[in-house]
Amino acid sequence: MIEIKIHGRGGQGSVVAGKILAEAFFLENWFVQAFPEFGTERRGAPVSAFVRIARKQIFIKSNVYKPDYVIVLDPSLIKTTQPQKGLKKGGWILINSPFSVEEYKFENCRVAVVDASKIATHFGLGSATSPIVNTAILGAFARVTGLFKLESLLKSIEDFAPVKKSENIEAAKQAFEEVLF
Repeated sequence: MIEIKIHGRGGQGSVVAGKILAEAFFLENWFVQAFPEFGTERRGAPVSAFVRIARKQIFIKSNVYKPDYVIVLDPSLIKTTQPQKGLKKGGWILINSPFSVEEYKFENCRVAVVDASKIATHFGLGSATSPIVNTAILGAFARVTGLFKLESLLKSIEDFAPVKKSENIEAAKQAFEEVLF
């Protein structure tokens, strides 16, 4: 079983990212679970989404505490909520950041970065002050992990992106190309 945590803020698309990611895996014959965790619903508040995938039926019904992968939509969360906490040794943390991989120092894990905010803004996803980065960062995740095909992700975006489907697809493609690891 592979477990993934997505950390973001309300309005960045964390919950939708979990649904899109789960569908991309489902399209490639994985068993999947996807569910969010958040407190009071408000824009800007920390939000987590969890995704589990396996090649056989999943019976676990708890949050993800020891993820194999962590996706961080807002890099300010690294200092305030420590999304890397519990990440399995050798796991990956993918961060939406304009900075290089060398800027991030975590023990026993691998780091990837992509400027998903810049990409989302370029494609008009959200605004310059509040970009919606979910589909862009999932494009980067597809490349970093190699767990599913980019085409499966693009189909899932087509199915689940609530608006601007073509812009979301293009953002995912660009992030797939620009991710650094």
